[in-house]
Amino acid sequence: MNKSRALIVTGLIVAAAASRLIPHPPNVAPITALALFSGAHFSNKRFAFAIPLSALLLSDFVLGFYRQMWIVYGAFCLIACIGLLLRRRTKGYLVAGATLAGSVLFFALTNLGVWAFGSLYPKTSDGLIACYVAALPFFQNTILGDCLYTALLFGALWIAEAKWPVIREAS
Repeated sequence: MNKSRALIVTGLIVAAAASRLIPHPPNVAPITALALFSGAHFSNKRFAFAIPLSALLLSDFVLGFYRQMWIVYGAFCLIACIGLLLRRRTKGYLVAGATLAGSVLFFALTNLGVWAFGSLYPKTSDGLIACYVAALPFFQNTILGDCLYTALLFGALWIAEAKWPVIREAS
């Protein structure tokens, strides 16, 4: 990655990560977008995982830690894997599909964790269904936030590449 591109990508990531600390509706957060973007744009796979997890961990120091953090962090590792699949294939429809897949993956895993390891719901199929139903209002915010931040990150880079072709990565 050339230096100009690295600076732009890093700046976008820092701005998105910092936005987790400003007031926002529940589940409207940049971490899914960071995981997808990092996976798609860093040639070093360690960065693809380290960037979203570091942003999450640093903001959790400020916002507070919680039970089942390992499920949340694991979900974002899997979302970074989806981002790795986007490398050199960042067409709009692929990014949109990856974003939706990341949102669904996060919803499915984290709510399964709430049901399996929490005490709010009985450990029955009815309890699992009740857990997912109770989470649906948050899911729409998850999709909204994931789409917004993914569009901002990928869109800003697409615009920068169009304006300054020197930052475009060689295929």
